[in-house]
Amino acid sequence: MTKRRIMLAAVTAGACALLPAAAQAHVSFHPNAIPQGAYVTVYVRVPNEVDHATISSVKIKLPNGVLSALGDPPQGWSFKTKTRKLAKPIKTDDGLVTTEVTEVDFTGGDTPPGQFANLPLTLSLPDAAKPGSVISFPTVQTYSDGEVVHWIDPSAEDEHPAPTIDITAPGTADLDVTGGDAGPPAKLPVDLAGPTSGSAAPSGSAAAGAPATVTHTIVKHETSTLSVIALIVGVLGLIAGLGALLLRRKPTG
Repeated sequence: MTKRRIMLAAVTAGACALLPAAAQAHVSFHPNAIPQGAYVTVYVRVPNEVDHATISSVKIKLPNGVLSALGDPPQGWSFKTKTRKLAKPIKTDDGLVTTEVTEVDFTGGDTPPGQFANLPLTLSLPDAAKPGSVISFPTVQTYSDGEVVHWIDPSAEDEHPAPTIDITAPGTADLDVTGGDAGPPAKLPVDLAGPTSGSAAPSGSAAAGAPATVTHTIVKHETSTLSVIALIVGVLGLIAGLGALLLRRKPTG
């Protein structure tokens, strides 16, 4: 193999190693680790990943058992819900509930390329979702040119994963935890999951029905480590390529 080919191979390897460091954006919820049965406000963050259109619609399918969902659409957006009748009415502190919310739709937006749509959504999480479980919110994103992206894949490793929320113990704080591209790790560390579900919830907590204060907690995750390693390997590859180029150009005695 000639020195020129060695140089090209080294530079190419370095450039390819850099690719994992530039993570693709995904639809995600913030906060994304929330106590069981909480009534909470989250922000649904939706990326515009094209350069030729704006985000015009975001439709989110809710898990079973969401009894209330309210939107606070940004300027230019509109909000509506889809509901269905419960097989058996549920008695709550606010009275008898006969329907559950199955879908929320944000439409009419105009989020430009390279930016995120941040859509506020206040909802009650299902009581049936136990601490330690993960619930997903399959999302359909539509662009102004008609292109549609289905964020419905079951795994964070897939190309278009559905955004998720981890359910923690009643009485814990709402957390914004880094992890998979669409949500926190599938199983939170014990120090973040909080007390067991049998522990008493403190007065004024989300479990008591009041919106909890969002506490932003950043947790290191193995994907970050892999990105750093990829960056280091990429830089070393580029250095090797440049060294090969200099050796090739060095005049012989």
